[in-house]
Amino acid sequence: MDIPFTERLQAIKYNIVYYRRMRKLSQEKLAEKIDISRTHLANIEAPNSNTGVHLDILYRIAYALDIEIIKLLDISKYSELH
Repeated sequence: MDIPFTERLQAIKYNIVYYRRMRKLSQEKLAEKIDISRTHLANIEAPNSNTGVHLDILYRIAYALDIEIIKLLDISKYSELH
């Protein structure tokens, strides 16, 4: 089934939060590592926010979390819900 764009974006946001927490990083620490404000990161992660995330920031997040970017983009576990 096709997953709507907003749900795809939501899945990416959940992945960012998941891997950030796995690395035991606060929003403030991760934001500092990727050179954005904590508020911006909070808006990116917020489930009900329409704030998208630029590809360059996704790459910086993946690098800071020491993961491949594909892990942030993997929405397969969310597609099972449809």
